[in-house]
Amino acid sequence: MGIAEQPQRVTMTRAARRVLEAAERLFYERGIHAVGVDLIAAEAGVTKKTLYDRFGSKERIVVEYLAGRDERWRAFLAQYLDDHLDAAHATPRARVLAVFAASRAWSARFGAKGCSMVNAHAEISDPSHPAFPVIAGQKEWMLALFTGLARDIAPDDAERLGRTLMLLHEGALVAHGLNVFPDPVAHARDEAAVLLDAVTAGARGRAPN
Repeated sequence: MGIAEQPQRVTMTRAARRVLEAAERLFYERGIHAVGVDLIAAEAGVTKKTLYDRFGSKERIVVEYLAGRDERWRAFLAQYLDDHLDAAHATPRARVLAVFAASRAWSARFGAKGCSMVNAHAEISDPSHPAFPVIAGQKEWMLALFTGLARDIAPDDAERLGRTLMLLHEGALVAHGLNVFPDPVAHARDEAAVLLDAVTAGARGRAPN
């Protein structure tokens, strides 16, 4: 599967920024379908005409909301890895586990209700919706990230390992949003560590003497 094509972004004016900030908060807290343009405009302190002048439709606001979350997550992850992994300790195993640690930190600060992409997909499953490529693209990017990291650990089984790491990561985000049990992302990180150790041990066992 290829990386989904990302949509063209809206140029942000001051009024558009207020609209988007209000929409981001409301969409994440209440759900996309539950929030109408009247409420967004009221929360942003603008008229509906201004809202439509800036975005054209509610769908475009949804696109900007999700694209913005995705953009911030990618920047957050890059910064987290830079801050927590120095060159001497940035082993392939450490890089994988740092992704889980970054997700845990992000979830604590910005993700009380779980993954915005997973939540959005529960409401937007039609591939023709303009926000669908943002949702799919973010998850495809995460899979590519884990597969690339897995390639440094198990070159001959990178695709399988990457998918397994992805499943651990995404399952943890869902459990976090549902508040099923405490600290699921940390649990997933620990399980990923066990998995990586087993894969590494197996690779050593298969190595020729």
